[in-house]
Amino acid sequence: MLLSKVFNLVQRLAMGFASRWRNLLYRAMGVRMHGYIWMRAVEIPREYHNIELTSCSLDRGVVLLCSGPPSTQIKLSIGSGSYINRRTFLDAIESLTIGANVAIGPGCYITDHDHGVDPNRPVLNQEMVSQPTRIEDEAWIGAHVVILKGVTIGRRTIVGAGSIVTRSLPPDSIAVGAPARVIRSRTTAVHA
Repeated sequence: MLLSKVFNLVQRLAMGFASRWRNLLYRAMGVRMHGYIWMRAVEIPREYHNIELTSCSLDRGVVLLCSGPPSTQIKLSIGSGSYINRRTFLDAIESLTIGANVAIGPGCYITDHDHGVDPNRPVLNQEMVSQPTRIEDEAWIGAHVVILKGVTIGRRTIVGAGSIVTRSLPPDSIAVGAPARVIRSRTTAVHA
């Protein structure tokens, strides 16, 4: 029992040290960080200066990718109190914004762009087409959800696991499916 408690304490201390080390490293590389960011094994491969994080939590395997034309603007932003779960991939070239107190489940893919569809050019040689993507405050995104370019997820909206969001969703709604459709409002009373 005592050995287990000691092991748990040592493990928590090691994880805390690793998270603080990542904070220092990514700050030094140019990520704009406000407050403490809880970071497990997170990957930020490039364009550090285009990312802004505010007192959020990023779990193991989260990837924050910014690419596209050089810019001095923020391309990827995560708000205070938000939690991004394991193996979620955030992919921005223009504007991907996650508000405050947002919960994002494991294995999600969220982007603000895709490739062009010119039939006379190979897909990898086409220009990227982008539109800002936004997840507003207090939204809850279930596991393995895909959110595509130009989508706004309204405040306090819930997106069910495995959904593919191709169009914006209004605040206080619950949406599921591929493509995701609103099935009801969160403000509607549920009678058992």
